[in-house]
Order: sequence, then C-alpha cells, then structure tokens
Amino acid sequence: MEYLKDPLPSVSVGCCNALRTFSRLFRLNQPLTILHRNFGQPVAQTHPHLLKQGEVTPFVTKEEYSNRRHNVFKLALDQFEGCNNVKEHIMIFPSASRLYMTIPIPYPFRQNTDFLYLSGFQEADSVLILHNSQNVPVSNSTPNSTPNSRSGMTSVLFVPRKDPYAELWEGERSGREGAEEITGVDGAYNTEDLRHFLQDYSKEHSDYVIWYDAEGKVHPQLHGAGIEDFILQGKQKCVETTTQKIHQTRVIKSPAEAQLMLKSVDIASESLEEVMRFSYPMVNESYLHAKMEYECKLRDAQMLAYPPVVAGGHRGNTIHYTKNNQIVSEGEMVLMDAGCEYHGFCSDLTRTWPVSGRFSPVQRRLYEMVLRIQLKVISLCTPQFSLEQIYVYMLHLLGDELVSLGLMKPKDKTTDFFQVGSAFYPHHVGHYLGMDVHDTPTMSRYTKLQPGMIIAIEPGVYIPKDRTTVPEEYRGIAIRIEDNLLITDSEPIVLSANCVKDPDHIEEIMASKS
Repeated sequence: MEYLKDPLPSVSVGCCNALRTFSRLFRLNQPLTILHRNFGQPVAQTHPHLLKQGEVTPFVTKEEYSNRRHNVFKLALDQFEGCNNVKEHIMIFPSASRLYMTIPIPYPFRQNTDFLYLSGFQEADSVLILHNSQNVPVSNSTPNSTPNSRSGMTSVLFVPRKDPYAELWEGERSGREGAEEITGVDGAYNTEDLRHFLQDYSKEHSDYVIWYDAEGKVHPQLHGAGIEDFILQGKQKCVETTTQKIHQTRVIKSPAEAQLMLKSVDIASESLEEVMRFSYPMVNESYLHAKMEYECKLRDAQMLAYPPVVAGGHRGNTIHYTKNNQIVSEGEMVLMDAGCEYHGFCSDLTRTWPVSGRFSPVQRRLYEMVLRIQLKVISLCTPQFSLEQIYVYMLHLLGDELVSLGLMKPKDKTTDFFQVGSAFYPHHVGHYLGMDVHDTPTMSRYTKLQPGMIIAIEPGVYIPKDRTTVPEEYRGIAIRIEDNLLITDSEPIVLSANCVKDPDHIEEIMASKS
C-alpha cells in the first residue's frame, strides 16, 4: 500500500461529469427525459464540488465500501471456520438516532461510526444487514436471491421511507431507490419493514450466528422494533458482538482514508497556528475555542472532532478541562487540545504556548523537556513496538528528565517508578485515531503497531499548583504536545509536522501577530 504519495485529488466540476450524467440519461431514439431525484446526503449529481462519480462520500468509492463490508464479513466467517453446525451468519448494524435538546430542536446529527464505515449512508433511523443466507429477498421489489458469489454475502439497507411532509420539516430523504443508488448495496427496504424481514428470516433459518452490538444498543428504538425479538426467539446458535471485527478492519487505513486523515490534520494544524496568533494576555478561553472552530470550518471541516480543551495556566492539569470560560492571565500558558472532523475522519492535536508571546525560563525548561521526550518517543512508533511498550519507554524518559530537573528523587524512580511517574503524567502516551478520536478502542495497546495504523502520541507533564514536593516556580504548570502519526514499514510519517511546536518558532509566530 502506498500512502500519501500524491496530494488529495482535486474534484473536477468540468464537462466530463456532465457528459457522463447526460450519457446515462440519454437513450438512442427515445425522447430525452431529465430525471429528478432528491437525496438525503450529498451525491455527485448535487454536490460536484465534493464528490466525483462513483464516490459515496468524498474520496471513498462504492468499491471501497463494498470491500469493507466483505472484509468484516469474512472475519466473522473465519471465526467459525471448521464449525460444521454453523453455516449462516447475519450481521446487524444500526445507524445513529436523531437526538433532541428539546422538541423540536435537534442536536447536530453525527452518524454511527461503524454504520457509516460500512455503508456511507448518512441518514438517521437506518439499519445495514449483511448475511449469507439463501433465498432471502434483497428488497421489496426483487425475488429471492442468492448471496453475492464473492464472499457469499448479501448487503441490505433499511432506510426511512420517502415522506413529503416529514421532508418539508427535516430535509430530503433518499428512500429505498436512492439508498441503493448512493451506496451500491444489493438491496434496500423501508425501515418499518425490518421487523417483518427478521421474522421471516427466523422462520426460514436456524442455527445461524447473529452478529450485533447487543450491549451498546446503538439505536434503542430500532433495537425494540424487531432486533430484540429476533434475538429472544432463540433460533440462533449464538450472538456475537460486531465491535471487535469491525475495529480490526477500521484500525488499518486505506490510502484514501490516509489522505482524508492528512487533510483533517492539515486543517487542524493551520487552525491551531491561527489561534496562537490570535491569543493575547487576558483573553477568554472561550474566544480561543471559537477561533479554532471558525478556522477549521473556514477550511471545510464539518465540525470540531470533540469539545476542545482550552486551558489557561494551572487549569491544564485537568486533563479533560472543557469549561473554557476563564481568563488567561499575563505570563500563563495555554494548553489547547483540539481537532476537527473532515468527512468522517478526526484529527487530534495538542499544543502549549505562552499567551504573552515568550516562554519564561521555567516554562521553556519544562517545554523543551517534553519536546525532547516526544521526539524520542515518535522514533519508536514503528512495527517493532506496541503503544504499551512506547508508554513504558516514555515513563522512563520522563523519570530521567524529572530527576535531572530536581523534581523527582532518584530513589523514587527506582523504587516506585509507575506511581511517581503517574503523579506527573496520569494518562497513556497514545491511542489509535481515525473515524473516532479514540478510535477502535477494542484493539489492544499491547498489539504491535502495523503499517496503515494512525495514532496520536501525546507526552506531557502536569504539576498541580498544590504540589508542595516540587519548587514553587514549577507549580501550576501543565504542558502537553500531541501529534498524529501514520505508521509505515519503517519510520512513521508525522501527519501534523506542519503544526508548529519548536519553542523558538512559537515565539516567532506570537511576535508576528498583526
């Protein structure tokens, strides 16, 4: 696999796409009919500035989505290889539901990650089913079918019915035909047909394996609208969770996914630098939060990837500080942990800088310590090591550095290493990154890194203001430096290399403010 060899392809809006559309609509010796169809998400016909023909979501084609479905289904089959009493499998992936602050005010909708990964379909209240059973209709309008010969799998979507009144208020829906056209699944039903489909399936089959995240209950309403009864009938051999199988496929990024991640990281990197330029003594943390969101969206991110940490001074010692409502005083540093979501892929960066424009001697001493540790840790992000091994190595480095600064006693490093180390650094050094910020959490940190993985690496140091065991000048300081890395066969690619972190460069940026 070749990653990041070329820049993101530009999306053509020229005559070629128009000619392709025209040729599809035109039939020789027939009057030309212009087809009008509304979709519930961007498609190439309606959003040529976002998608090319054949893409379901930006840069990801129908073929890639089909490969994802086949790959995750094959993992399910492989688990039961050799079990002669299990022949059939049915995998159920619900979408997210629409949530409301208060009726009728919705929260911004974000699709369930696993459902989106396998289908690319962006509407709420939908279900994707993958199965390898014989004689199961793929849609209301088609006869019984034989599973796809490639892996013995058939893919079926259940989507909200076209409803002019609902669409007047909530926006357009794709409907069954639109869902098939967008995603390339084998067939589609209306969502209300789910219960009937599962009832018929259970009547015609037995000793099958149900794959479903029963504990997570991604969509409680759909769970109660047929899925729960389907499980309780008990005709299956067993119920297995889908989570680990899909995480095994999601953790390795395709070239298209790596390009999307690079774009997401680039947006966040540029935006963070603009936030640095914008910051000044006595600024409200909420202004920096707003500036980050503005800059990300100005560069085509759909949203921030998570509520950012914008912590002035000692508040950076609260790892997930998100109140972001205090004033950053003269002489304090800002610790900002922020990222954006770009067409389903998340960046996750942290930078720490002096709001007044220059590091104090103590601040620079600690900052350069963290930066030295981070650069050494990044060099270990290769297939020879796991995240857990890198974490242990980082703690040793941190211990040595703290001893050299007189912040930790040498005997503490040897006698109670992890306890003392965690007092200055209470979280892990890294996590997987992708469609979710803490991506594929069922993948063990003890697993050796593999080419195609993308990870976040975030060493730091945290010294609460009441830490009386250290000199007073160090108290209340928090520093974290986080970068996003693509694992390769050799050394990692630092996707966030353009995000300034050298202390001299940070001071130059702060001095260049207009």
